[in-house]
Amino acid sequence: MPALLRMPGVAANATDAVLSEWQVAENVDFTADEAIATVETDKANIDIEAEAAGVILRYLVTPGSTVEVGAPIALTGHPGETVSDLDQALRDLGISAEENFDNASNQDMQVEVTAASSHDADVSSPGGDRGTSTQRQFVTPLVRRLAREANLDLSAVSGTGPGGRIVKRDIIALLNAGTSPRTATSSASERTDADTTAATSTAETADGRSSSGGEAAETSRGTVTEREAFTDTPHSRMRKSIASLLTLSKQNAPHFYVRGSARVDALLALRRQLNDVGDVKVSVNDLIIKAAARAHVSVPAMNVIWLDDAVRSFGKVDIAIAVASDRGLMTPVVRDVANRGLSAVSAQTRDLAERARSGKLGQHELEGGSLSISNLGMYGTEEFSAIINPPHAATLAVGAARSEPVVIEGEVAVASVLRVTLSVDHRPVDGAVAAEWMKVFLDILHSPLQIVM
Repeated sequence: MPALLRMPGVAANATDAVLSEWQVAENVDFTADEAIATVETDKANIDIEAEAAGVILRYLVTPGSTVEVGAPIALTGHPGETVSDLDQALRDLGISAEENFDNASNQDMQVEVTAASSHDADVSSPGGDRGTSTQRQFVTPLVRRLAREANLDLSAVSGTGPGGRIVKRDIIALLNAGTSPRTATSSASERTDADTTAATSTAETADGRSSSGGEAAETSRGTVTEREAFTDTPHSRMRKSIASLLTLSKQNAPHFYVRGSARVDALLALRRQLNDVGDVKVSVNDLIIKAAARAHVSVPAMNVIWLDDAVRSFGKVDIAIAVASDRGLMTPVVRDVANRGLSAVSAQTRDLAERARSGKLGQHELEGGSLSISNLGMYGTEEFSAIINPPHAATLAVGAARSEPVVIEGEVAVASVLRVTLSVDHRPVDGAVAAEWMKVFLDILHSPLQIVM
């Protein structure tokens, strides 16, 4: 007998998630622990893994849908099982076939569509208004988007989904058949575009000269100009989350900034020596992460976060690293940095960064810590200030090491200078604490043997 696969709770306090894609096709066997589907939370893409071997008999949710935690997303069964009647299978499982499983959290977009009725009044008759009939249709956000992109009139589409709802395959069938009903707005737009083209193609000016092409032309309808070309990219769930979190951070966390610079010639020399003899290649950022952890141990008042009713202090030092990905900025957390060797920290940092870029991080790998580090030095950025990543108490912005003239024991010399800026939440951390932390951190960069001791 078929069983329901439900949306799991993939993140703490999450009430829903987006089903990004199915990893296993319908009627194709899968094994235990194999990824069946990928879901998107506010911070990461997470694979849903099978608890036991089986087969997906029928998808109940289309990719791109937002689904409540616990809502059915697929019918699964043993290999060889088939489902010929989806509605009956759902009823057998105690679920009404009228419930919608084609979009987010069982809530279809109920829309009113207006279509010309068969007994419309003759528009040519005096005072004759075109009659309309209104009917309600249930469509998913995905279908609504596809229809909008293709300029389809949903009032003329017959749904083949449960309860007569319009589903993705109905839209695809219409597009493939080439008989797609166009919307009135689309037709009007085409007529307007045609009129505009006619007006701009050849327009007579006051002195008898003609104006053509895309240039502005004076006509009886006014000045017509080319429309500016642009593209609107809809916000992803992650982009919305980033925007919301960082906006709240600037609004709620009173930022202050502590800036400093250090000569890092010894740090760069240490890195070269370590890479000459070690199996794991160490980056400058790895050394900075370890130096920050040492500073947290020396100044434990920095290893905190602000809660509504308390300041939480941590016994271990977990540090988040900013990683740019195609989906947006991600901040995986390197655990227990102070108590781990440099090679182990370097290996974990590289692994987290690679999986962040490929969207393979687990939700738990994006949670925790009290400090974030954002390094733009590889782009040649000399210095910058970062927004604090909630709920962290601070973010360290790291620039590029530059050769600069410096004064050493009264003599002018050239040294590699690294500039950093610490953005601090003033609620849990006072200015003197942040200044003490910065002094310790810069001293470690200047004398980097402390990192490997």
